[in-house]
Amino acid sequence: MTHKYQPVNPAQNPRFAGIRTFMRLPYERNVENIDFAIVGVPFDTAASFRAGTRFGPEAIRNVSPLIRTYSYEHQIDIFKYIRGIDYGDVPVIPGDIKETYKRIEDELAALIENNIIPIALGGDHSITLAELRAIAKKYGPVSLLQFDSHTDVGDIHLGLKYTHGTPFKRAVEEGLIDPSHSIQIGMRGSLDGREEIDDAIELGFQVIRSVELFELGIEKLVKVIKQRVKDKPVFLTFDIDFVDPAFAPGTGTPEIGGVTSREALQILRGLTDIHFVGFDVVEVLPLYDHGNITAMLAANVVFEMIALLAVASRARTIETDS
Repeated sequence: MTHKYQPVNPAQNPRFAGIRTFMRLPYERNVENIDFAIVGVPFDTAASFRAGTRFGPEAIRNVSPLIRTYSYEHQIDIFKYIRGIDYGDVPVIPGDIKETYKRIEDELAALIENNIIPIALGGDHSITLAELRAIAKKYGPVSLLQFDSHTDVGDIHLGLKYTHGTPFKRAVEEGLIDPSHSIQIGMRGSLDGREEIDDAIELGFQVIRSVELFELGIEKLVKVIKQRVKDKPVFLTFDIDFVDPAFAPGTGTPEIGGVTSREALQILRGLTDIHFVGFDVVEVLPLYDHGNITAMLAANVVFEMIALLAVASRARTIETDS
C-alpha cells in the first residue's frame, strides 16, 4: 500500500539525503488519518548527573534513516497497516520544568484526542510524567511497563519534587497509573538504600531486577509482563540505561550488568497482544555515545514499538475480514 504517511523510498532518494526526520517520515502537523506520531522532547533540566539528553531526539533521528520498513521477525510490511508522521519537537523551556510539563501535556493531548499514539523521544526521564498526564485525560489510570535500571520512585531530590528520579512516585500520587497492573524491569546496581526498591513495591509496582530477569529468561519474562498488564491500556517507557553500557554507553546514569541490545529487542518483539496507548525512549545522551551505537539502539527500539502497532492493526484487519 502506498500512501503519504510512510518513509521516503530509498530507491528514489538515498538515505543520507533530505531533512532528518525519524525514518524519513513526513514532518507533519496535520493529524488526520494518522496512527502514530514521533514527538521529540529535548528536555534535560531534571537530570541529576550527566546532562545533555536534550540532544537525544536529534541523535536518534540522525541515525534513523537506516531503519527499514519490514519486520522479518513479525513478518509484516509495517506501513501497509499503519500511517505515521514525525510531529517535530515540543517547544520545551530549559530550566522551567513546570511550564515544559504543560507544553508536553498539551501537545500530546491533542494527538491522543485524535486517536494517535505518541512515541516520544527524550530527553530525561522526567518527561514521562507529563506524557502520562496527557494519556490519563483520555484513558484514566494506565498500566506502566517500565524498562529501566532505576525505579524512579524517589520523593524529593536536592529539594526538588520533579526530577528524572521521581516521575513514577508523582504519577502514582496523581492517579495517572494503576500500580497494581504495572511492572518495572531491569533494576540493578548499587543503591543509596534498599528503599529504592522497597518503595516501588510498597507503591504497588511489580519489580523485576536484572538478576531476576536473567533467572526467568526472556520467554517467561514476556509471560509475566502480559499477566501483569492484562488487557488494560499500557504505556511503555524505555530508559536506554535498561541496556548494559557496553551496548548503550551514551546515557546519563549508566549501570553495568544489564541486558544486551539483542536481548532488549527480543523482549520488545514478544510484547504482542498488549493494548499500547503510548511509548517513549529516554535518556539517550549523545556526548557519551561511541559511534552512535546508543542512538542506533534507541532508533531500533522505536522501530520495534512501531512494529507492535502494525501487528495489532493487522490483527484487527484480519478479525474484521473474518
